[in-house]
Amino acid sequence: MVGPRKVALVTGASSGIGRATAEAFVRHGYATVLVDRDVAMGKELMAELRRRGEVMFLSCDVVDESAVEATIAEAVATYGRLDAAFNAAGVDGEQKPTAEGSVENWDKIMSVNLRGLWFCMKHEIRQMLQQGSGAIVNCASSAGLVGLAGLSAYVASKHGVVGLTKSAALDYSRSNIRINAVCPGMIDTPMWHRSISPEMTAKLLENDPCGRLGQPSEVAEAVIWLCAPAASFVTGQALAVDGGMTVP
Repeated sequence: MVGPRKVALVTGASSGIGRATAEAFVRHGYATVLVDRDVAMGKELMAELRRRGEVMFLSCDVVDESAVEATIAEAVATYGRLDAAFNAAGVDGEQKPTAEGSVENWDKIMSVNLRGLWFCMKHEIRQMLQQGSGAIVNCASSAGLVGLAGLSAYVASKHGVVGLTKSAALDYSRSNIRINAVCPGMIDTPMWHRSISPEMTAKLLENDPCGRLGQPSEVAEAVIWLCAPAASFVTGQALAVDGGMTVP
């Protein structure tokens, strides 16, 4: 067992915001557990980050609660504790008006974005209760703060993440466990570019307050702050990291 440095766990760690946050945790001196269902990308990132700090990769699909429980148990068996967790695993799904959406799309999005995130929180919290402290940050979205046409299932799932975060924060605020969410706006990630065409991106940025896509590293630094002692009086918050997109 390695210790006693602080330990962080990141789901959805192989790409986008999850990857940037894993890199940031390593940079800030955390032993970092990379969790993702993409084994090839996860192992590639582990090999890269091991040149900078203490890292391990665990393959896990967050929709499987037994796999989530086993993953957190293995992380704790290796590093002895869990100080911080960033639950970033998520999917976006189809873009259709509400009445045209499929049950399959709804179920997939809710299974990963909300149910899977709840599984992660559930077992992270149980470990943090045992050790007497911890900080959890959930990856919601600006779509968890406002509505978006054509993405009703995704929007509902991210509103659910915000609500779950607030309720859990109240459940454990007196147990020295802080639980917050980040709500990224338009971020320059592979998921964004898979879902949104360059033409649509340009159109969206015309009316954006900052006029640019955010960088995954900008969200990552918000997560690091929320997990740090500097944010010791912050819990139950949904922090927009969106360049002002949800201000108007």
